[in-house]
Amino acid sequence: MKKNLILYILLWLCKFGYGQNALYIPPSITGSSFNLNIQNGNTQFYSNINTPTFGINSNILAPTLIVNKWDIDTFNVTNSLTGFGNSTTIHWHGLHVPAKADGGPHQIILQGTTWSPIFQILNSAGTFWYHPHGNNKTDLHVSKGIAGMIIVKDSIESAILLPRKYGIDDFPLIVQTKSFDILNQIAISTEEDTSVMVNGTVNPYLYVPSQVIRLRLLNGNSMRSFNFGFSNNYPFKMIASDGGLLNSAIPLTRLRLAPGERAEILLDLQSIQGDTIYLKSFSSELPNGIYGAATVTGMMGGSIPDYNLNPLNGADYNILQLIVGMQSINPVIIMPTFLTPSNFDTSYTISRNFVLSPDSLNSAVEQVIGPFNINGSHFDMNTINETVYLNAIEKWRITNQTGIAHPIHIHDVQFRILNINGGSVPNYEQGDKDVVMVMPNQYVEFVSKFVDFADDSIPYMFHCHLLHHEDDGMMGSFLVKDTTATGNVDLNVQSKVSLFPNPTKDGFQIIANQTGSISMKIMNGLGEVVIMRDGDIDNAFISLENIPSGYYILQLRIGKSIISKKIIKY
Repeated sequence: MKKNLILYILLWLCKFGYGQNALYIPPSITGSSFNLNIQNGNTQFYSNINTPTFGINSNILAPTLIVNKWDIDTFNVTNSLTGFGNSTTIHWHGLHVPAKADGGPHQIILQGTTWSPIFQILNSAGTFWYHPHGNNKTDLHVSKGIAGMIIVKDSIESAILLPRKYGIDDFPLIVQTKSFDILNQIAISTEEDTSVMVNGTVNPYLYVPSQVIRLRLLNGNSMRSFNFGFSNNYPFKMIASDGGLLNSAIPLTRLRLAPGERAEILLDLQSIQGDTIYLKSFSSELPNGIYGAATVTGMMGGSIPDYNLNPLNGADYNILQLIVGMQSINPVIIMPTFLTPSNFDTSYTISRNFVLSPDSLNSAVEQVIGPFNINGSHFDMNTINETVYLNAIEKWRITNQTGIAHPIHIHDVQFRILNINGGSVPNYEQGDKDVVMVMPNQYVEFVSKFVDFADDSIPYMFHCHLLHHEDDGMMGSFLVKDTTATGNVDLNVQSKVSLFPNPTKDGFQIIANQTGSISMKIMNGLGEVVIMRDGDIDNAFISLENIPSGYYILQLRIGKSIISKKIIKY
């Protein structure tokens, strides 16, 4: 295996060399209605070699969606993928949206169908992204190219003197590494991701003006973290994290981003017109345990097989060449200091604990390669792991008992990190976040408020954003429930209601043991009502003959009580 990998890398280098390519800038789309077609494509990462890829409205990647806070937008997502088993989803990573519009594994988009969520943009200005989140398919679909940026604009950000001319002084950078097999197919679940690319471009260069420019960095990787910086330690300022603008600009020479994390940085190039600098990853500085460091070795001595053969691990390498030219029209030449005040409420009243563990505590190798679980469980479409209540402010502690660092992502909300292993939080992680790296044998505590959206049936997700781990089940779900809504969840009534048979092929009988009128609705994973009935339906047979196989939620209103049950039609 090791000889084959070394030979493969040598052949790859000889075959393709290091020819430079102009950086591809994904087209931008604005408006209130977005038509997004998920499609098959072919991409030439290397000259004259076609590789099958997926994209949205293109062969690879997706258009950058530019939206405004408070707008109500429609997203028509059509799955035109061919090939067996290519149902998918689209998750709006970082956006605060209703559960039924979140695009998790419960909102499957079957091949040949269109999903059209409508929601209001409630996030403040920032850089977000959208990508598949299907059960067991996230790594494959993201690696093959389905990913795009979302730029949210608002009045606060617009009032600050910042670069914001897309593709001129404001650049989206989706940074990834990929592995290719001998047939030039994109491969997943390997340690051979030796091809570094930005926006799907290998060995890219970009002409930039000699002024202040803005780079929107997204680590779109399946596994690898980056330790961003520039050649000769050229300084930059970070102005935004996952959830938007920081309080003030932070001067840096290094910025670590795990898969799923974003950051906006400013670079003042006025003094180096005519020169070239490189965006790099200084991975030699990453500590043990982070995928991309020199070593990922657990406390029992286990390591990832063949990990040491990847030349990127623990190395410092170029990502993007920046060629500094003349200034553009009306250039930004001053970097701001103050950005926006913080008003995040950290006065939590509820605490939760989550423990990340390997399935086998006795295997040194499984300490670092998994499979892994959260609180002893793997993801199950039919299980709700946590119930959160609307408007609650909660503190979550994530404890990592594995030998590898895990970036943990929570849907629906942004959070603020309170401490890392009881210590201080680095300045670049003190803003609004939706992904946080938890190092081996450490814990992280953060606080968030669950506002605006409640749903008794459709959950949000929390999971590791190492996509191979996520697909292997390192994920849980949580409901946000509204205790002030009309009707109460009566546990006594719920315990008396049963459905038979369930799972079912044709239908089921409701056994409620209740008198009086009962109203019923059955909803699919998109939150759409597919069946409604009112009246005396206790012991009645409910036919499912006219709806497709899948996972459904039955909601019953019995008097003032509301109960929910899961139904599986096979």
